[in-house]
Formats: sequence, structure tokens, C-alpha cells
Amino acid sequence: MESTDVERWLTSYERAWRTNDPADIRALFTEDARYLTAPYREPWSGAEEIVRGWLGRKDEQGEWTFEGRVLAVQDDLAFVQGRTVYHSEGKAYANLWVIRMAPGGRASEFTEWWMEEGS
Repeated sequence: MESTDVERWLTSYERAWRTNDPADIRALFTEDARYLTAPYREPWSGAEEIVRGWLGRKDEQGEWTFEGRVLAVQDDLAFVQGRTVYHSEGKAYANLWVIRMAPGGRASEFTEWWMEEGS
């Protein structure tokens, strides 16, 4: 896997984040993927549960902006550093994403770490 593969996935993730379209979300993950939303919390397991979890806490288009960059890629593992700003809330978050990619460019595991800036 190359950095460009992760950048392509990141672009697709942002598109799914904007559209909240189940097909866009599902296309990011393998059928048996795990999405970890917080330490010590049970992950969303499987593409259908990921779609349900995502839509259960979806962000509406226009309320946020995201900037991200690939920090490192090692074998099937990628690290992305990002910054998300929620304009209506006046809050910003630093993000670290750990993504395990499967052959074919979909994520088999996604872990998001985030911290509110200024806290």
C-alpha cells in the first residue's frame, strides 16, 4: 500500500462524511471491518453496523470542515493526522486515525482518536 492509496481512501471518506449515503459509507469498509470510536468502547463490527453507527451520529453537510494528511504507511497500516472544525459549535478537534487497509483499498479496521482543542 502506498500513501496515494490512503489519500484516495481519505477522499472517499470525506465524500461519505458529506453525503451520509449508506452506499458511500459501505464502500469504505470490508464486510467484516471494525470501526473503533473510542478507547474501551465496543467497536462497530461489520459494514452494516458501521453504516448504522455512522448514520446514528452523522454530521450534516456544511457544519464541519476537515483537513487531513497521511503521516505514515507501513505495510497495510496507515496513520492520518487531521483537524475537524464544527463551525456552529465553535469547536475544533485534533484527529489521529489508524487505518488497516485490506487488498482492494477498503479498510478492515478504522480507529479514530480525537481531542478537543483548547481543553
